Amino acid sequence: MAMIQPFKALRPQPQLAKQVASQPYDVLSSTEAKKEAAGNPASFLHVTKSEIDLPESIDIHDAIVYEQAKENINAFIKRDVLFRESKDCYYIYQLIMYGRAQTGLVCVSSVDDYENDIIKKHEFTRPEKELDRINHIKTSGAQTGNVFLAYRNNESLDALIENWKKTKTAVYDFVADDQIQHTIWVVNDSSTIDNITAIFKNEIPCTYIADGHHRAASAAKVRAALGTNATKNADYFLTTLFPSNQLYIMDYNRVVKDLNGLTAEAFIEAVSAKFEIEKLAQEPYKPATLHEFGMYINGCWYQLTAKPGTYTNDPIGILDVTILQNNILDAILGISDPRTDARIDFVGGIRGLQVLADRVDSGQFAAAFSLYAVTIDQLFAIADSGNVMPPKSTWFEPKLRDGLLTHLIYE
Repeated sequence: MAMIQPFKALRPQPQLAKQVASQPYDVLSSTEAKKEAAGNPASFLHVTKSEIDLPESIDIHDAIVYEQAKENINAFIKRDVLFRESKDCYYIYQLIMYGRAQTGLVCVSSVDDYENDIIKKHEFTRPEKELDRINHIKTSGAQTGNVFLAYRNNESLDALIENWKKTKTAVYDFVADDQIQHTIWVVNDSSTIDNITAIFKNEIPCTYIADGHHRAASAAKVRAALGTNATKNADYFLTTLFPSNQLYIMDYNRVVKDLNGLTAEAFIEAVSAKFEIEKLAQEPYKPATLHEFGMYINGCWYQLTAKPGTYTNDPIGILDVTILQNNILDAILGISDPRTDARIDFVGGIRGLQVLADRVDSGQFAAAFSLYAVTIDQLFAIADSGNVMPPKSTWFEPKLRDGLLTHLIYE
């Protein structure tokens, strides 16, 4: 069963919440982060992307960058931008995007659960990305990045959270520059806290990483590296848990730089061996169901429908990202490892489909493919089977903001 705990969050003064809250560290480049934090000394990017306060010549993985993060977070505390909660609490975090709300429980989850596969994974991690977060956590003493977990919804927990939202006053409630509303309530009642902990302990057998595999892996490796010097806090890592029926997974699309020596006509002919092809009007094509794809090439959109035999019914083989990878990207274009091949790029669905056509029309790319979004049930099935998804399979929106709730691993 899932082990979660309340914690003493490091969080901003209410009047500074919007200024502190920042986009996740891994969605911005250093240049973008520096621009976004300009003129805002309270931006949490000074902690998560602390290279913005150093000369551009310094490597972003240099030890001085992590020391700067530690210095900045301590300065935030000294200036009373951030303060530490006086008691262990749970936190309810609601996000509203385009009128659609989803509500999660912010807590700390057990590193033991991560290592024992009670927290289930669906992606491989990359050592260099892990090392960056390991160094950041160890040096700053803070888990600043939230791991986004999902669980099969539980009616008792749903009712408890909704009742708290209706009867209590939020400590933060603001609309960010991207028009996403962020609202947070503090759950500080001891009996309610115990009730939430018990529901997970007795009724929820496992949770699933939706986003944040590197942050979770790094937390576990920090605990291992600290060894006997690890504090109790290092046994847990910062998570926000969402019920599966509230999650929104967007499509994650592909663009390719060349056609592997084929003309557009020859490429389309090769594709037609495995897909039914229908030429469409100029509007971008958003697939309406599984096993349908959009393809943009030579100024035209096409609808592709996978033919029988292009996929299997196992949890990995049935995914549209697998169908596209096996039958077009690898078989025709020779892109066998999309993790490392420089000929392919990925475009999150939040950016829309017109950007796919724009990138091809710019001449930098030869073709683009739009996909039907992976479902939460598919994600659960893959994680339960012990398999991993192909890279860049899921794009979750909206994203949690860094800086609103931070977990300190040193007392």
